[in-house]
Formats: sequence, structure tokens, C-alpha cells
Amino acid sequence: MYVNYHKLETFLGVSSSLSLSFGQNIRALRKAQGLTQVEFSERCGFYQTYLSRVENGQANPTLNAIEVMANALGLTVYEMFYLMETAMEASVSA
Repeated sequence: MYVNYHKLETFLGVSSSLSLSFGQNIRALRKAQGLTQVEFSERCGFYQTYLSRVENGQANPTLNAIEVMANALGLTVYEMFYLMETAMEASVSA
């Protein structure tokens, strides 16, 4: 079965940019833990400007960077992606 995901995303109002969606989810997870970008950057060992670019969809983190961000949030990569998927499904259902 062929699904035109771009049309589906546009119809549902979901961002068509994977980088932007990822960044928005990182921001939501960071804020849910009450962390500022500076605090989160210190936990990650990244520059705050880099994390800002990730959160705004302007940077594509490597798999290693994604793992560092997940661990800084007290999560595994799998747990982080599960939370992101759950949040996206909830926003589509709403």
C-alpha cells in the first residue's frame, strides 16, 4: 500500500521536517525535566548554541549525539524515541 506521507503530514499539521520534529521533541523533554538549555548543555557536554540549533531543526545530530542527549535526560535512546513517538501519536489523535 502506498501512503503519501508528505500529504498526510500536511493534512494533519505535522511538521514535514524530521530535524524540526526531533528538535521540538528534545525541547519538550528538556522542559519537562525543568532544564534550561544551559543546564542541558552542561549535562550533555555540548555548546548551548548547538543544542539551540538542534531544537530549532537547524542541526542534524549524529547517533552518538542523540545517545548523549538521551542519557542527559536520564533515558536510553529507545526510551527517548518511544516517548517521542507517543507524543506525536497523541498530537495526531487530538
